[in-house]
Amino acid sequence: MRTSPLDAVHRAAGAKLVPFGGWEMPLDYGSTIDEHLACRRDAVMFDVSHLGTVRVTGGAAFDSLQRQLTNDLRKVAPGGRAQYTHLLDESDASVVDDIIVWWHPAGDGDPVFDVMPNASNTDRVVDAIGGIDTTATRAVIAVQGPSARERVGTFWPEAAAVGRFRVAYCSWMGVQCVVAGTGYTGEPGLEIAAPVDLAPSLWRALAGAGIRPAGLGARDTLRLEAGLPLHGHELGPGITPLQANLGWVVGWDKPAFRGRDALAVELERGPSRLLVGIATEGRRPPRADAAVLIGDRQVGTVSSGNFSPVLGHGIALAFVQPAVAVDGTSVEIDVRGSRLTGRVVPTPFVSG
Repeated sequence: MRTSPLDAVHRAAGAKLVPFGGWEMPLDYGSTIDEHLACRRDAVMFDVSHLGTVRVTGGAAFDSLQRQLTNDLRKVAPGGRAQYTHLLDESDASVVDDIIVWWHPAGDGDPVFDVMPNASNTDRVVDAIGGIDTTATRAVIAVQGPSARERVGTFWPEAAAVGRFRVAYCSWMGVQCVVAGTGYTGEPGLEIAAPVDLAPSLWRALAGAGIRPAGLGARDTLRLEAGLPLHGHELGPGITPLQANLGWVVGWDKPAFRGRDALAVELERGPSRLLVGIATEGRRPPRADAAVLIGDRQVGTVSSGNFSPVLGHGIALAFVQPAVAVDGTSVEIDVRGSRLTGRVVPTPFVSG
């Protein structure tokens, strides 16, 4: 079990630590709901050092990533920007991993890309695209919430100025960090890759700016309210970008990318299921793997479900038959033998 460079900081703060993707990471610091609401109303910080970082550079880096990943890097040229993309299985176009690519600011040398896979998929991504796994050399802190930039700006204006999906080099205490305007909550914010020795001091500085820590529990409920996919639930083996309603990450104008032919077949015939949002009545949460029903007929399966702290009722993402994927469709979700009444709704459930 790997630990974060911030492990001692979390333990001192009384965090509840749990296994996640081969790492021991904070689940919460006392209350997932309080941390969730703090992100929606102000600002929180997450330790996301468990995410991978694969450095890809050199003269062939751009062309190599273009051939392997679905999205078109030409959209974010010549650098200094981030892009969401997928790595597909060649045979069936299912999503091996969903990835953020940080394209470092353009300089005089070869382009530099940090490919950011999910924790458990780093080795698979390295096998597919090459590059060097630099995960152990840095910590990544995500600062999220409507006041995130304002609070960071009280002690680090250079980082606070990094725009949405932009990537910049920013120095703090004389040490260069990479800052991206990305996140996984539906709120504005930043993700900061800092050398491991600097990370505890940076965490304390963020806390001193009034930014409270939050754990994986709030990260999951926040991303669900924002309608964002989680690998292993909305993405993974047998799930394609088209089924997950993420066709916009596919650069069809590119001549080739891994899994293109299989995905083109599905595009032509249409996906057999589609991901939708479902809002349920009452506080009881729907849960993953629960059946979605119309009458006694199963029309889908929940991929993620929970209670929404902002909305005050249950919400779910579910794969359903295409005919059911229409906003307003009435459904029921079977939770351990009892049924929750719900309806198909647009996502995000909550907009930041």
